[in-house]
Amino acid sequence: MTIFVTGGAGFIGSNFVLDRLARSSEPVVNLDTLTYAGNPENLAGLRDNPAHIFVKGDIGDTALISRLLAEHQPAAVINFAAESHVDRSIHGPDDFIQTNIVGTFRLLEAVRAYWSDLEGEQKEVFRFLHVSTDEVYGTLGDDDPAFSETNRYAPNSPYSASKAAADHLVRAYHHTYGLPVLTTNCSNNYGPYQFPEKLIPLILHNALAGKPLPIYGDGQQVRDWLYVMDHCRAINRVIEAGTVGETYNIGGWNEKANLDVVHTLCDMLDELRPRDDGKSYREQITFVKDRPGHDRRYAIDATKLERELGWKPEETFETGIRKTVQWYLDNADWVRNVTTGSYRDWIEKQYA
Repeated sequence: MTIFVTGGAGFIGSNFVLDRLARSSEPVVNLDTLTYAGNPENLAGLRDNPAHIFVKGDIGDTALISRLLAEHQPAAVINFAAESHVDRSIHGPDDFIQTNIVGTFRLLEAVRAYWSDLEGEQKEVFRFLHVSTDEVYGTLGDDDPAFSETNRYAPNSPYSASKAAADHLVRAYHHTYGLPVLTTNCSNNYGPYQFPEKLIPLILHNALAGKPLPIYGDGQQVRDWLYVMDHCRAINRVIEAGTVGETYNIGGWNEKANLDVVHTLCDMLDELRPRDDGKSYREQITFVKDRPGHDRRYAIDATKLERELGWKPEETFETGIRKTVQWYLDNADWVRNVTTGSYRDWIEKQYA
């Protein structure tokens, strides 16, 4: 079956497309507007693959979406497209409202029109999967149970609020129009091709460049870490067997404080790429003013996904982080190409 992927040149989307086409020759139509975080180099290995159909475009372009759906007749649409960096949403929320809310609405409208015209088995098997985040649930106390699918929404940043709104739209299109939707809410992803504004690639990039390693506040903010390929496998499983209208939380069962993650990265670099002066990369750690409204803890309870669909992560944090560090060490050219002048200006502004 042909699938239609939005945001397929970004971090999670490109990993999904690469994995999908490594395991199947079925066509993937890949739509991405190629903002700073949508990188065609992520997909360089697919340039000669006829099953990969890349289109530069925006999910808010209803005419384009409608044309592509009519032309390729996908059996599923998977929506990865989103503005996703909390810090950027604090400085400039407008893009988040336009992409995550208005863009999702326009995508849903085009998909609804396409699905309404399908008949028979085509209509029966069609699915729309919306990829969301655990941040829609807000923050947890130290002793609170992990987020389940029944937690109330309590977003605390423009980013998480925009994703919460998109989730509600997806739910409404199922209950109002019958659109066969699925929603996944994932924890913090890490792995290859992640733009170096997020914690793990930022720390790796700064460490190797001899720059300070900025840690917000006391560094004790806790996140559940999910290796990106485990996330991709979970999405495939939900598309295959998920119950229409349901939400599935995807987590790695790996709660770590940010400072502990940075210590792990420093220790791994000490082993794999020691500093010339023999000192530890931990010496580059510096604490900076915490960001506004910084959620203290996220944690995902992925029991439903394991119980109903048989999925659980294959990677522990220890195995996944080692693969990730090695990938960034082996792909210095990719890092160098994405760290443009505009990226450096952003980092300087954010961590000044």
